[in-house]
Amino acid sequence: MSDAGNSLFCFGLGYSARALADRLRARNWTVTGTSRSGDGGTIAFDGERDLPGDALDGVTHILVSAPPDAGGDPVLRRCRDELVSRAHQLAWIGYLSTTGVYGDHDGGWVDEETPRAPLSERAVRRAEAEDAWLALARDHGVATHVFRLAGIYGPGRNQLEAVANGTAKRIIKPNQVFSRIHVADIAGVLEASIARPNPGRIYNVADDEPAPPQDVVAFAAQLLGRPAPPEVPFETAELSPMGRSFYAESKRVDNRRIRQELGYTLVYPTYREGLTALHRT
Repeated sequence: MSDAGNSLFCFGLGYSARALADRLRARNWTVTGTSRSGDGGTIAFDGERDLPGDALDGVTHILVSAPPDAGGDPVLRRCRDELVSRAHQLAWIGYLSTTGVYGDHDGGWVDEETPRAPLSERAVRRAEAEDAWLALARDHGVATHVFRLAGIYGPGRNQLEAVANGTAKRIIKPNQVFSRIHVADIAGVLEASIARPNPGRIYNVADDEPAPPQDVVAFAAQLLGRPAPPEVPFETAELSPMGRSFYAESKRVDNRRIRQELGYTLVYPTYREGLTALHRT
């Protein structure tokens, strides 16, 4: 299927954005985007300088994965007025947020209607950025959608590699569960939303099986034919401050909305299918 004439602009052409870009280029979309450095044919953008004046000419769809900083969302800081002025030409904007905005639920389930209670500074900034982007949809008719991503894995970023290089740890914290999502399914959900835009809508993007992180490591080791790393109690584990902050939150993320409203079927419904496919490549 060809969609020549459609044009995606990615603020932050990184890991998840590139997965979508590859799918759309195969359908003859034009794809451009930014990076902080401007390397690899991207436009340099860090929220402290303006885009070139013609950067969004002809753009029909926008994906925002650039994270907020202490000054707020960098895209809105520099480009808000231009986005509002171009609302008529923009069929879809996707803002990539995080399930971290829900905070800790002691292993309980959360869905898109669950009140946000972010714990970390990063998650607080994401919640504030969500509000700012959704205000564009509400106040100016900009076709904004919010996608709250669970823990991302995929090629080059998965527990198979951690086991293989000896950095994987089986950290045990009772009742700890995380939700995760394969990067190919992130791209699939975004593509499904582009086909069925619903401005102002929020979607959880997670697979079907929240699981204790040590189980994922053990399965990766099994695929590689290696012994699972020894169990390490959370209290004595050597973790970076960021790594330790992830263990401050335990929740199960409900993904029914992407199936029911977008008609999306996960390619990798659990980490088992995802890691098995990565092991075969």
